[in-house]
Order: sequence, then C-alpha cells, then structure tokens
Amino acid sequence: MELKDALRARHSVRVFKKDQIDESVVNEIIENAIMAPSTFDLQPWHFHVASGAARDDVISIISQTTQYLQEYVEKIGPEAVDSAARFYADLGGAPVVIGISAPIIEDPLLDQSNIWLSIGACIENFLLIVAESGLGACNLTVPRWVSHDLSRVFRVPEGRELVSIMILGVPDEEPVDHSHNTEVTTWLR
Repeated sequence: MELKDALRARHSVRVFKKDQIDESVVNEIIENAIMAPSTFDLQPWHFHVASGAARDDVISIISQTTQYLQEYVEKIGPEAVDSAARFYADLGGAPVVIGISAPIIEDPLLDQSNIWLSIGACIENFLLIVAESGLGACNLTVPRWVSHDLSRVFRVPEGRELVSIMILGVPDEEPVDHSHNTEVTTWLR
C-alpha cells in the first residue's frame, strides 16, 4: 500500500470483531510508530498495552465516563450521548487497548506542548501502520473524569501522564466517507 493510499484508508474504527491480535503484531506496529520525529529526540512516548483481563479493567473504568456525558447533552444531543454510552461500555469490542503516556515536563526551556506534538506524530505513524496492515484503530482522548483511575490501571509511573488511549483490532464496520475541509491554506506572498 502506498502512503497516499494509507492516508485515505485510515479512519477511526469504533466496531471490532472478536478476533485477538497477536502480541508480535502489536509490537511491530509500535516499533514502526516510534520512528516518529520528536522534540530534541526525546522520544517521550511509552505504550501501556492492555489485553485480556487488563483490558477488562480498563473498560470497567472507562465505561464510567458515560455518567459524566450528561453535561454534554445540550451540546451534542441525546442521540450522540446514547451512541457514546454504547461505545464506552465496551470500546467497540476492541481486543487491545493501549494507553500512551508522556513525561511531565517541568523544565522552563521545554514546553509540555512539544512533548504532546511529538506523541501526536507517533500516534499518526501508529494509525497509518494499522491502516496499511488492514487492522483498525481509534485514538481517544483520556476522559478527564477517570484519568487518575486509568493511569493506575495502565500502571503509568509517577512523573508521567496518560495522554491518549488507542483501541486496536480487526474492523467490523465499513468506513464512513467523510469530506475533508480543503480550505486550510493561506499563502503569504
């Protein structure tokens, strides 16, 4: 698959088959993802991979976020809240759930946003490798209401913070074709 094809094939998968993913496949995806550029070559990412019983522990915590979604009913509508509640109940059945953590930076010369941008590049590599492999993934923000509990379950050590959750598996849905905003460039001449 060409890179342009992987870019177009990549989409956020939210429904997965029950098929398990071999550890060697997950490790190979991560090995390619970490080829991303990073600020000062710090390579700040760490992957906390949960499957089996550990995945179930993550699900039991993340499913609690739906009780807080009521705050958003007025903004996103009740149908979207119901859909989110169904998704968070089992994360679409994804057999692998990965927490990605970053070091907490207290150096005045290095802004935390540089770390997050580096991890964002790593996440994009991850998503593209997954698309190329025929698997599916979805990158999720860490629900703030349960971030402490998730960090505990993912065994994120002191001095690091959980910044992303990636779900991974064999897709069991057809991608929805989304149009992309092409009015994103301003030329300065």
